[in-house]
Order: sequence, then structure tokens, then C-alpha cells
Amino acid sequence: MDLSIVIVNYNTKKLTSDCIQSVIDSKMDFLYEIFVVDNASSDGSVEVLQRDFPDVHVIANTENVGFSKANNQAIKVSSGRYVLLLNSDTIVQKNTLSTIKEYMEQHQMVGAAGCEVNLPDGSLDKACHRGFPTPEASFYYMMGLAKRYPESPKYNSYHQSYMNMQEIHDIDCLVGAFVMVRREAIEQVGLLDEEFFMYGEDIDWCYRIKEAGWRIVYNPTTSIIHYKGASSRRKPFKIVYEFHRAMYLFHKKHYAKKYNGIINLLVYLGIALKLGLSAVINLLKKGRK
Repeated sequence: MDLSIVIVNYNTKKLTSDCIQSVIDSKMDFLYEIFVVDNASSDGSVEVLQRDFPDVHVIANTENVGFSKANNQAIKVSSGRYVLLLNSDTIVQKNTLSTIKEYMEQHQMVGAAGCEVNLPDGSLDKACHRGFPTPEASFYYMMGLAKRYPESPKYNSYHQSYMNMQEIHDIDCLVGAFVMVRREAIEQVGLLDEEFFMYGEDIDWCYRIKEAGWRIVYNPTTSIIHYKGASSRRKPFKIVYEFHRAMYLFHKKHYAKKYNGIINLLVYLGIALKLGLSAVINLLKKGRK
């Protein structure tokens, strides 16, 4: 098997069906398999997917185990030389999978590769092209300096949009909506960290892959469409909490030992304040409805 495609579904049966169909309609001259891991959906997803796509391997969970654990369930039983994490709310172009796989075939030190990820309005989903969230990068981003000085490698070190976005190049981090990973890299660094429920696991994986000596590449010669956040709209506070919890986990795991206690305290306080502010904003929005 050349490619194993893993899709996690949570109450997005129509989007997931469209995503699978876009994969099936792709131009691929190699063997591939599709796994869908359903996180206890209540919209009849499992029945629909099993009926409409009998060749797709459907794993039905009895509870929502999160994005990381669900992906790991499929990765463990997959057999592809490459593993693609693909969000259920994405549409791939006909050449996307073959283009990224072929690039990785030609560049053996590439441990993970991604493509240009566009939102429905045609704008770039900036999460597909990131630097690691060091305390400095995160501070400049939250203070608005990255937006004010987009061409500055110092101030815009998080999204790194000062790079030539039309050329293939190495970056720090891809997005879990579309990331193709070499099996050897997975065997070396391990699976997704299941401490991350649904955010941060892609950054953590890329960090470990790059730390192990593999290249991580952004390839904008092909693209996908990302209908962002489709499966997370039903539980806004849970989403807000997990997003900020992921920030805490990542810093604690990878940066806490590299910085002194004062910096770490400021980082944790900043995360807590941002979580509190986001929660208040969500409550105010909910009150207006």
C-alpha cells in the first residue's frame, strides 16, 4: 500500500462524504486506502458512510476520544508507506495527493509535507504555514506586531508569510487538516500525542519530526479547500478551552525547560488571560443571540 488516508468524522456526514468523494475522484496511479474514524457522531454518519462507501474502512467509536487518539487508531492499522491526515471538511484537487506523494518520493529526507490550504473565499488558511510558537513568536503575534510587520522575519516568525508563498520551501509546521507523513518518520518519532485533544497535536508532531532530523515542506504547487471548523461549531466553550489547553501543553512539553521561571510564568499567565477573555467574548456573543 502506497498511501493511507485518515479522516476523523464528528457529525459532519455530508462534508465527510464530499471529502471522500474528492479523494476517489483524484488522479492516482498508486494503491491507497481510506480510513474514517467516527467519534460517536449522532447524525447517522456511520450508517451513511458504510452504505455509500463500502470500500472505506470505518472505525466507529462509542465516545468522542478526540482528534489525536482517533487518528492514531487508524494509523496503527494502516499499511501505507505514507500516511495522510485529512480533515473531514476539506476538498482535495484532482492532482493534490499524487503531487505531494511524488514530491516526497523524490525527496527522501522530507518527513512531512503539506500543500496550500485555502478557505472557501479563496484566502489562505494561515495555519498551513507556521513557525513554532516560541514565547517570542507568540508574544509578537498576540500583540499584533506580526500583522503590522508582515515582512519581518523577527516579528512575523509565527506565520512566516514573509517567505515566497508561491515556491516550495521548508517550514516548521503544517496543519493537521492536510499533512502527509512518511511511515519511517512515524516509526521514529511515534504517533500523535494523545494529551492534545483536538488542537496542538499537529504542531507537536511537526516539532518532533523536525527535531529527529527530517525536513518539513510546504508545497504550494497544489491546494485543497478547507471549510474550517465545521465539526467544532456545536461546542464553542469546549473548543476555546482545548485551544488554550494545547498552548499550555506544548509550551510545557517543549519550551519550559529552555526558559527561566519568570518567562514560563508569564507564558502561563498570558494563556490564562487569553482563555478568560475568549470565554467572556463567547458568552457575550451567545447572549446576543
